Amino acid sequence: MLRAHHRSFYSQRLLSSTGRYLYAIALYFVTWRNRQVTKYVEHEKQWLRKSAGSYVFYERRQRMRAVNEVEFSENGFIVKTLHGEQLTQSYRLRHKVFAESLKWVPETDDGQEIDLYDLWGTTVGLIRDDGAVVGAARLLPSSGQFMLEKEFGALLPAGYQLRKTSDTAEITRLAIDPEIRDRGLSSKMMLVLLKGVYQWAVANDIRYYYLEVEHRFFRTLRALGFPCEMIGQPVVLPPAGASSVAALYDMVRFDEENATKKPRLLNWISSIETLQGEMIVGRTSTYSNCQRLGLVGAEA
Repeated sequence: MLRAHHRSFYSQRLLSSTGRYLYAIALYFVTWRNRQVTKYVEHEKQWLRKSAGSYVFYERRQRMRAVNEVEFSENGFIVKTLHGEQLTQSYRLRHKVFAESLKWVPETDDGQEIDLYDLWGTTVGLIRDDGAVVGAARLLPSSGQFMLEKEFGALLPAGYQLRKTSDTAEITRLAIDPEIRDRGLSSKMMLVLLKGVYQWAVANDIRYYYLEVEHRFFRTLRALGFPCEMIGQPVVLPPAGASSVAALYDMVRFDEENATKKPRLLNWISSIETLQGEMIVGRTSTYSNCQRLGLVGAEA
């Protein structure tokens, strides 16, 4: 019995020491892996900052999913898909809005707000007549990750399944230059930028947009005629402490409701003037399908 007791005691000590040894190995592996992930993320961020706007950056994003671009003029502004120096300007604008003003993200030394989503996102910008980018919206296709899948996941109710089909995208980093103090002008600029977002959806067969915005701006969108449906309840998100919501915006519903409620809004948002002065009308959510069938411009 005594020998059996010693063997049992020795076995327990052996198992205990073995367990500690295995735990130490596992802890080392996890720590090493986290360091490698951190290094990779930092490397990608540095690469993004160095390559933002360059041709190689553009090519890498385009391989994620082929997208059609938009470009038109509106009341002295140009609305277009951004590249090169104009895309870099949009990163500086985002920094002014989301880092310096709203405090949603930390400030950076180079004054640019860039993240990994820019690898597959497309930015539609609002350009003033002096060439300055004074508004921007980043649009994420379903072929890449949405911010609602990670950073803003707290806005979704438990068990909610995001649409990740090709007719769905996410509106992120929607911003107007905060240095524009005229609230009336700022509101008009936001509406023109939203027209760019609408037209990008038309060009890329997008019906549904996810977005995450402050609750008060959500109410503004609804009042303007954008039938966004809230997903879940408002949530106060750190570090800014703003009451925010996730929402789903249906392009087809927008067209159907505004055809009777706000026909002037629908006519305006679905009509564009090219940089050559040509007017194109009827670019609604059904435009791409009709164009594909050869029905655009056909007489009834």
